[in-house]
Amino acid sequence: MALESLWQRLREARQRWAGVLRAHGWFPHVPLALLLAGGGLKMLHADLGQDWQRYLALVMEGQFDQHPALLPPLLIGLGQLTMSVGLLMRSRLAWTMASLLSIAALASLLFGVHRNVPMAIYSALVLLALLASWQTFDRSSLAASTLFAFTSVVMLMMYATLGSYYLGAQFSPPITDLVTAFYYATITMTTVGYGDIVPHTPESRLFAVSVVVLGVAVFATSLTAVVSPMIKRSLQRIVNQKGRTMKRKDHYVVIGNTSLAINTWRELAKRGQSVTRLLRDAPAEGELSDVDIVVGDSSDIDVLRQAGAHEAKAVLAMRDDDAENAFTVLAAKELGGTARTVAAVNDARHLSRIKLVQPDVIIAPQVLGGELTAMLLTGEKVTADFVLQRVFQ
Repeated sequence: MALESLWQRLREARQRWAGVLRAHGWFPHVPLALLLAGGGLKMLHADLGQDWQRYLALVMEGQFDQHPALLPPLLIGLGQLTMSVGLLMRSRLAWTMASLLSIAALASLLFGVHRNVPMAIYSALVLLALLASWQTFDRSSLAASTLFAFTSVVMLMMYATLGSYYLGAQFSPPITDLVTAFYYATITMTTVGYGDIVPHTPESRLFAVSVVVLGVAVFATSLTAVVSPMIKRSLQRIVNQKGRTMKRKDHYVVIGNTSLAINTWRELAKRGQSVTRLLRDAPAEGELSDVDIVVGDSSDIDVLRQAGAHEAKAVLAMRDDDAENAFTVLAAKELGGTARTVAAVNDARHLSRIKLVQPDVIIAPQVLGGELTAMLLTGEKVTADFVLQRVFQ
């Protein structure tokens, strides 16, 4: 119960700060990226001193005569610096890897050769902040996921190979060359375990356990991050083929599943207009079976092209996230064509930011509600021109 209460307080604090700062466009992923990068640099400095760049150069040049305790902080620090870039992109894979690296940093700072309690507390706070903000990191670009997955696998391979080489004398038979170290690292990470090389000291056994655990975690996460978008796109094509297909030209693309989006689609359909709905998630079996539907990320140019946005009369971004609506307008403009762009605004604080992307029409019915209520209660005059001006900015 105490852990659940702490978790709830962290989520409430994050939402409160996001509201106070009015920073849904950059909070919390930008501060988290900076905190993670700062932790990576601090860890390199704390465990390796001022000469951490020299140690990195020695490793890259193949000079492996340094103390083995230097390897984990070097790779963890570099990993945190790399994944901080992914956090800026709100990548789900980068968030996962950043969380794993924070756990590894915490363990290294508490039980490593150069213990550092203040930095361990810092890493623990970063880890808690990452866990409390997991919903923010929901993007799974195939290119970005592949890049960060490849980086994670390479760093894990370096850790396993160089660590095996450093501890070579603690294996039976001893590991005396990098080829054998690479072979043992690969066999251990894949959990094959032929048994021809066996650790016989506590240090080497703990090292082997860390390689197995990290190998399973990194490979499973990387495989999911790369394969999942491909499978999702295939399923989306199947779902789209099940719906009523139409010639997507001179039509309307209504994006989102909000009340505004649903009502707009229905009214356009009543007037005999061709409408394509673009949804993030596929509808349940049997729902919207007679509607032309495209499933995917509305800020993805390929998804918009599939929906025929470049040949549409208008693209209506009506999701409940104002930031996503802005990104959709930008993607539609980048795609080209003559379609008018319509952006819905759900929060008055975001109105000025939405105007920066220059949609043809801004519709803000929810923003208008509070103003109309206040005007009616205070006896101010409400005219049709005023309502139209406020609704359609």
